[in-house]
Amino acid sequence: MSVSSSSSCLLLLLVTVAGFFFFHGNSATYWEDVKVLKQLRSGLDPSSVSPGSCLSSWDFALDPCDSLFGEKFTCGFRCDVVDSSTASRVTELTLDQAGYSGSLASASWNLPYLQTLDLSNNKFAGPIPDSFSNLTGLQRLVLSGNSLSDSVPSSLGSLASLEEIYLDNNNLRGAIPSSLNGLNNLRRLELQHNQLSGQFPDLSQLSNLNFLDASDNAISGELPANFPASLMELSARNNQIEGNIPASLLNSAYLQVMDLSHNRLSGPVPSGLFTHPSLQQLTLSENQFGSIQLPVNWAKILQSQLIAVDMSNNEIRGLLPDFMAWLPQLSALSLENNKLSGMIPVQYAMKTAGPGEGVSGFERLLLGGNYLFGAIPGPLLGMKPGSANLFITGTASGGGSGDWGGNIGVIDLGYVIWGSEEKQS
Repeated sequence: MSVSSSSSCLLLLLVTVAGFFFFHGNSATYWEDVKVLKQLRSGLDPSSVSPGSCLSSWDFALDPCDSLFGEKFTCGFRCDVVDSSTASRVTELTLDQAGYSGSLASASWNLPYLQTLDLSNNKFAGPIPDSFSNLTGLQRLVLSGNSLSDSVPSSLGSLASLEEIYLDNNNLRGAIPSSLNGLNNLRRLELQHNQLSGQFPDLSQLSNLNFLDASDNAISGELPANFPASLMELSARNNQIEGNIPASLLNSAYLQVMDLSHNRLSGPVPSGLFTHPSLQQLTLSENQFGSIQLPVNWAKILQSQLIAVDMSNNEIRGLLPDFMAWLPQLSALSLENNKLSGMIPVQYAMKTAGPGEGVSGFERLLLGGNYLFGAIPGPLLGMKPGSANLFITGTASGGGSGDWGGNIGVIDLGYVIWGSEEKQS
């Protein structure tokens, strides 16, 4: 090849490369990121883009990152220079709650440096696209409060950097994908208020998961045998979950809140819940529990952190558990609408009328709808007028009745058998 031919080829190559960078690299925003922003904008229903909203200002005649916070790109995303190139990359996409509607499947979502995607409280519909798997650097996914449907894509389990997932308040169906169990960095998972079904998956490998909410779905079957040891809050209320509470939850050292109400759980309420070292709020109402296991380790009872316990509307039989009055932080207890019988323990009255130094008194005690009998405990009758809000209607075999008002919330004895006569409060 002649020297002149070689020079011509070299010149052509330089022109080609220069042209590529002129059209793609000579922009403040990386060209593929611009492409995704355009796809997202074009996939919206035009009538849902109202004047004054973020997306109404997007004008791709200008460069997005270079014009951010100007007249043409007022809001909606963030850009950063993340590598050695001079091009800016979109690292956050957070739309305003302006009622945008349309499909998310219209975009390729090839945004490898995106860390936060927040499209919450709009009207996006259709499925969560599998192309979200292109968001390889995503840490926070917020799709709450839309009209998204179909199943939770298993491809989300490939996004290893995810720390928070909010899919609540949509119309998602199907089972919770077991692939989520591979998200080792996940700290928060919110799936509540959907139409998810099937059995609760084993998520025990999520060693950093602190918060899990799958309430208000149609999840059935038994709870998995294992839960993450890191769990601090678990809510799965208003489902169709059956069986017993697994022992792994009793061994979760950081658990503070457990709400499994409005399910079909049965068997005994485990004693370990009342001696748990960190549990503060326990809600098991509207289930089919038949009894309460009594703790035997009094040292652990006196170290309990429980503040509120609700076991109302079950099938619990037996006497009122007097150990409840010894839980030092417990201030709210509901056992109403069960099949408990016997007398009100004097310890309940003492915790209400004079709990003692360093011990929380009952601020809310609900015992109605059971088969209790006998006299109102003396400490309650001895309370001074104005010192508590105590509402009891009926005649006690060993005392009187009355209304007091004052320093606690409500003690409602409801439907109680006083002696041999039934009275409705």
